[in-house]
Amino acid sequence: MLNTKKLLLGGILPLYASMLCAQQTKQPNIVLINIDDYGWADLTSNGSDYYETPNIDKLKSDGVWFNEAYAGAANSAPSRACMLTGMNTPRHGMFTVANSDRGKATTRRLIPIENRRILEDGIQILPQVLKDAGYQTCHIGKWHVTNDPTQNGMDINIAGSHAGHPATYFAPYRNKKLKDGEKGEFLMDRLGSEAVNYLQNASKKKPFFLYYAPYEVHTPLQAEPHLIAKYKNKKGTKAHNNPVYAAMIEAMDRNVGKVLAEIKALGIANNTLIVFTSDNGGVYNISKQWPLRAGKGSFYEGGIRVPLIVYQQGKYEHREIKHIPVAQLDLFPTFLELADISTKKRTLDGKSLVSLLNKKEKAYKERPLFWHFPAYLEQGNAETHDPIFRSTPVSVVRKGDWKLIQYYETNTFELFNLRSDISEKKDLSNIEVAKTEAMKSLLSEWQQQVNAPIPTQLNPKYVQ
Repeated sequence: MLNTKKLLLGGILPLYASMLCAQQTKQPNIVLINIDDYGWADLTSNGSDYYETPNIDKLKSDGVWFNEAYAGAANSAPSRACMLTGMNTPRHGMFTVANSDRGKATTRRLIPIENRRILEDGIQILPQVLKDAGYQTCHIGKWHVTNDPTQNGMDINIAGSHAGHPATYFAPYRNKKLKDGEKGEFLMDRLGSEAVNYLQNASKKKPFFLYYAPYEVHTPLQAEPHLIAKYKNKKGTKAHNNPVYAAMIEAMDRNVGKVLAEIKALGIANNTLIVFTSDNGGVYNISKQWPLRAGKGSFYEGGIRVPLIVYQQGKYEHREIKHIPVAQLDLFPTFLELADISTKKRTLDGKSLVSLLNKKEKAYKERPLFWHFPAYLEQGNAETHDPIFRSTPVSVVRKGDWKLIQYYETNTFELFNLRSDISEKKDLSNIEVAKTEAMKSLLSEWQQQVNAPIPTQLNPKYVQ
């Protein structure tokens, strides 16, 4: 007769435990969705009565919504560089898009720090780290940080280069990294279909990393005529009223939904981590981010606070995390922890979000967030600090509810309490003097720690 007890203890139970352990430690697939110039307030479920985003809204409801999440910079290339390297701007040297001396020379008081336009060879970058750990990797859409993603760990590249925006959203695309479809094919639908196709054909033997970074909703403003007509007939608001931009958002949402639906259809949702975010705030003259101040290019909240949703079916669901500032810099260490990849001997300025995702807020120690922008961005507006520039050279620190901005042109500071003043209307630097000095010291210590280059040379072409 079989010794049932012996069989259970010595055979079946250990085998079952081993199988269970293997399932629990299996590296997750990772789908990182990074939308371009999509503002924090551009979701229907986060304040817009004009735009329609049913798929993103459902993802927000299903997943974990980080209400106070930040990009590493206020415009595209440096933001993407921060997220993909896990390092802040002084460490990789990409501070802005193109040259750092943008705007008229006569309006710039300082000589800005020279900008690095592509990441240097050999720098740590997320897809390469994941590939070295056994992941298959794919990039679809906008890359913008080097000339060729396949030289930085991507097995497959579709449409990605150093370009920051498409020449057009309708074929022929004039994109050397994307074969043209039929004349008039819509880029958003094409890239969404490419993502679905990759999901269907990815090897089931290895985990995959899909970086789906479609060019939308960056300019040029182009959309399908029937959707433009729909929004022309819909009443807008003071903040949101551009029918072409609204049509682009709906098309973007439709294709995000297509990707999410395919993950479920393939039966891999339980082991696929989905992250949805944007590289910076919305463009102020196209879409206001109220109650946030200003927009893309500014280091007020409208330029750097972004949507962030993390979802894994059956694991990270149905929560909203408020009053805990997090950053896209945190995604690199988060992915590594979830994939059981060591962070030792890596320079990482972010902090893993796994404890927060696992509902262990008490175990998560908050830390300050920093930004450094020793450059100029033209095209200021009514809500920027300078009406000529979206940003002059600045450094920023946020700790808890407090945010301090240092302006290098004038060596002046602004202090805001974001819990009571999300719109950054009341500068408290001359009222909360002790807090201002404490934040200044914190910022100064960080600048020294990362060797942040400070612009100090006066511009001889400046005209007062």
